[in-house]
Amino acid sequence: MNNSMINSSVSMHSLQQKLDILSNNIANVNTNGFKKKEASFEDVLTNVSAQPEGFRQQGRFSPLGFNQGWGSKLVQIQTDLAQGPIQPTNNPTDFAIQGDGLFEVSVSKVDENGNQVFQPAWTRNGAFSLSPDGQGGKVLTTKEGHFINGIDGEPIRVPVGYRAVVGQDGTILGYNEQDPAAEPIPVGQIKLVRVVRPQLLQDVGDNLYTLPAALTVAEKANILQDVNGLAAKPGARVSLMQGYLEQSNVTLSDEMTDLVIVQRALQLNSRAITSSDQMMNIANNLRV
Repeated sequence: MNNSMINSSVSMHSLQQKLDILSNNIANVNTNGFKKKEASFEDVLTNVSAQPEGFRQQGRFSPLGFNQGWGSKLVQIQTDLAQGPIQPTNNPTDFAIQGDGLFEVSVSKVDENGNQVFQPAWTRNGAFSLSPDGQGGKVLTTKEGHFINGIDGEPIRVPVGYRAVVGQDGTILGYNEQDPAAEPIPVGQIKLVRVVRPQLLQDVGDNLYTLPAALTVAEKANILQDVNGLAAKPGARVSLMQGYLEQSNVTLSDEMTDLVIVQRALQLNSRAITSSDQMMNIANNLRV
């Protein structure tokens, strides 16, 4: 296998991964709170090959060598947490985060002993709903049924007959629907976190993110910062909006442009492989 075939085959594998990322972004262009993925590439190896001594002529100023590459590889897939457009829905259980915060939810799983455990996950999708909790009240959940965590780590429960009003810092007050003049009661506070190193987020589906299990509690605390209470302060970067939803931050025109570039690069590398195969076939058929 010659150098051009190795270069092209390695690059085509990386381009196929980039194509998968673009297709996933385009498929979620209308997903609430979706954050697009971006890929980073680097050269596999670049070395300098020496030219024959016949090129060493008097008066020649160009270097006696040429750079030889071996393709590129995908080194990182990073989540872009840039703010998406916010649209009003007038639904009291829809929430949008303005800033770089995330909602914390509890995902139910079964451990090796068969016991049900809850593990934290994070999302930007604020399309929530109130589901019966089996205790005469309602609990705030995602559309998939995951509990929304409060600042105490417990699910947000709203008593029956009360209307929940959420402030910019996530504080929830319950207003009596039968007696509007009654004083509101505190219900809880939605937990918001800010990710300092978004490259460590792992996509687990349902528009949810987790952190690697190998990280310690102290390391996770340095990566995820609690931002509750900051929304009420002047100049805060995180605030919560009730009755709004954040749309996907995918720009379809940009993704289609990248898609065309990747397709052209795939065609170029495919032609290089075809040309290399033809040259090898000619060399194999030579007769002395």
